[in-house]
Amino acid sequence: MPANPNATSSGYILDRPANTIRFERDFDGSPDQSFQAWTRPEHVTQWWDATGKPLLRCDIDLRVGGKFAFVAQDHPEMPFAGVYREIVPGERLIFDAIGAIGRVTWEKRGPGTHMVVEIACASAEQMEQFVQAGVHAGTSTTLDNLVRHLGKNEAALSA
Repeated sequence: MPANPNATSSGYILDRPANTIRFERDFDGSPDQSFQAWTRPEHVTQWWDATGKPLLRCDIDLRVGGKFAFVAQDHPEMPFAGVYREIVPGERLIFDAIGAIGRVTWEKRGPGTHMVVEIACASAEQMEQFVQAGVHAGTSTTLDNLVRHLGKNEAALSA
């Protein structure tokens, strides 16, 4: 049994009292490199889709109140779209999307980075809908894609 009773063997935590799905990843590279991978269309396009396919379109207006839209090849009719609420390069990115609040935070740890991604749902019902729809599995795979992308594109992300 995991030490945290809410932890799963798939790398995410369901915090039911807080209606939050939480993911954590440790990787080589800096928080700034990961922030760039989350906020530059030429990078997001390469890792965002859980299928591993490049996005059809990636629009990012990186400012508080700015909008974003990520359009997958397999579901062009359902873009992942939202609005940025807080942007602190290399520290945190907070946005509204699909009725929830997304939070990405980065912390330097030794030579690498610890990243936490949270989906704060508006209600227990919304969280259960997300779980039933497989959001936890898709997000976990997407974050694994990101870590691979960071490893292969360190030089481009340092520019």
